[in-house]
Amino acid sequence: MLADMLGEEYDILEAEDGVRALAILQKYGTEIDLVLLDIVMPHVNGFDVLSAMKKNGWIEDIPVIMITSETASAHVERAYNLGCTDFINRPFDERVVHRRVVNTILLYAKQKKLQGLIAEQIIEKERQSTLMIDILSHIVEFRNGESGQHVRNIRALTDLFLNSLIAMTDRYPLTRSDVGLISTASALHDIGKIAIPSEILNKPGRLTDEEFQVMKTHSMVGWQMIADLPGFQDEPLVKIARDICRWHHERYDGRGYPDGLKGDEIPISAQIVALADVYDALTSQRVYKPAFSHEKAVEMILGGECGTFNPLLMKCLSDVAGQLKDTLHSAEHSSQLEMRNVVSELHRHEEMSASERTLHLLEHERMKFNFFADMSQEIQFEYTLSPSMVSLNAFGANRLGLEETILDPLNNEKVLSTLAEAHIQLLANALRASTPAHPVVRRDCRIIINGEPRWSRIIARATWSADDPPQYTGAIGKATDIHESRMQLEALKQEASHDRLTGLLNHAAAKEQILERIGENPTADFAMVIFDLDHFKSANDTYGHMFGDEVLKFIADKLRESIRERDIAARIGGDEFLAFLEYHGDLEPIVKRIFTSLTGGKYENFPISISMGVARIEMVGADYDDLFHAADKALYTLKRSTRGNYRFYDPATMQDMLSVISPIESEGTEETEEKGETK
Repeated sequence: MLADMLGEEYDILEAEDGVRALAILQKYGTEIDLVLLDIVMPHVNGFDVLSAMKKNGWIEDIPVIMITSETASAHVERAYNLGCTDFINRPFDERVVHRRVVNTILLYAKQKKLQGLIAEQIIEKERQSTLMIDILSHIVEFRNGESGQHVRNIRALTDLFLNSLIAMTDRYPLTRSDVGLISTASALHDIGKIAIPSEILNKPGRLTDEEFQVMKTHSMVGWQMIADLPGFQDEPLVKIARDICRWHHERYDGRGYPDGLKGDEIPISAQIVALADVYDALTSQRVYKPAFSHEKAVEMILGGECGTFNPLLMKCLSDVAGQLKDTLHSAEHSSQLEMRNVVSELHRHEEMSASERTLHLLEHERMKFNFFADMSQEIQFEYTLSPSMVSLNAFGANRLGLEETILDPLNNEKVLSTLAEAHIQLLANALRASTPAHPVVRRDCRIIINGEPRWSRIIARATWSADDPPQYTGAIGKATDIHESRMQLEALKQEASHDRLTGLLNHAAAKEQILERIGENPTADFAMVIFDLDHFKSANDTYGHMFGDEVLKFIADKLRESIRERDIAARIGGDEFLAFLEYHGDLEPIVKRIFTSLTGGKYENFPISISMGVARIEMVGADYDDLFHAADKALYTLKRSTRGNYRFYDPATMQDMLSVISPIESEGTEETEEKGETK
């Protein structure tokens, strides 16, 4: 009867009981303008529906008119206490029903319009604040001969990396608010460059040591500028911007500046911005370099050619590598395009209120979410504690053979036949034991899919109320096949530890394995060999970078063939390689054999010549960095005098960058041999 009375003016959603009513509310939320609710219903009565609406906050935005023959004052008082807006008693008059419905909807529409106007004012103020930061950052970039696009790119990349990190781990307690603050503050990372002379900022060639020292001061200058802001030092945005300015050039291994921080001594905000800054610098044209391709930039970063980064961030980079191009493209165009679309829509619907526009946007976002959820081919779920209910995405419901909305899942026979009660209880206990700072729970469970038991990994995020203290309200999550997850993890592990071009270990992974080897056998004789290709730049300049890549792969294959299975080989950056050897007795024959196998031949028309530095652990000690620097010093000393040889590190003679040359009859020049004999 009510549907007949109101159907010509309103879109009607009918629910035959309280369970279906809650499912509709869960699905549509504040898109519903009014609920006409009976008290007496099967399964879940009207009071229970009102309680659930109050618990979920729906009652604040959705008015409820009770339609009932119950006239007891206790019922009326209870309904009003739960948030009911009005009562209509049976039998009802059509005109009374119509007028009360119209009045209630108009009242709430005005309230929503007011809320929408306030929200728009807040959004506009936020946009103006962001615009001011962009303008200030653009001034700095303009002095550097660049456009403000760099600032937009850094913000977009920072947001992408942060969201990937949050999805991957709960090691860093980052909230959505933190993501917004860090992304906004990232625009100020190079503000200190405003104090750097233009002739250094815009120098097309390599900076001298003195010029580079001046350039490095921009991080401290930026930090000082923000630290000197009067009256704002306790603001979260200022604190984050201060950290980013000072430490976005620090590196995970402690080789950055200005303070030489290591690991998580560096704030995660500065670590993220550092990665974004390096990627955008590589893929952008600068006065001192052309732009590298996206693929080359990712390869260089993962290969350790741009310094050492947090291994978790390297995984993030690998995860989102396919999205980076689209992210930068959208950073440039999406804001303008979105504003044009909104303006166009408003011109077509000038009468549309702020709240109606918000609902249209929400409906659009809901449509996109449902589409991507189905396309992901994952079982996705949402659980609410009050009412106790699970909502599955369409793919998940179909795969499990369950309804999309399930009331009281802990007592539902179909659910218990799909996922054992013990597993459900363990997952529920883990979610309740989580905290707002660490809300993510992972658990392996056996799920019956298409009649077959399959081990799956459930990753769920507990949801919490805004109360003080916060109250656990439910969870969202997904279930994926463990076999697929393990394959993905192995692929990520391989990708994070190996150089993409040559397949050798990268520097970070090599260091980890070397330290492990030394720890396992601290009394063994070990040696580190570092070598690079002579005149490799001419190969790139003459034949192109693709040819240069083939040369590097050729050398990597030769290196694999020349060392033993238990030795460690790595590409540590550019045309530089590393080998870590265990030996007994005389080391020189081993080094000479490796050197001879690598040098003297040709790859097509390019002659292969290498220079090699060698350091023995007995001369330097077991510290990795000392061993590496000793081999590097031996290589550098050699290349100052000649090339195409190898040289051992000798602490007695290399304090002044001098060393004894190893006797090589075939490759050394007369001048080199004479110098060797003299020394």
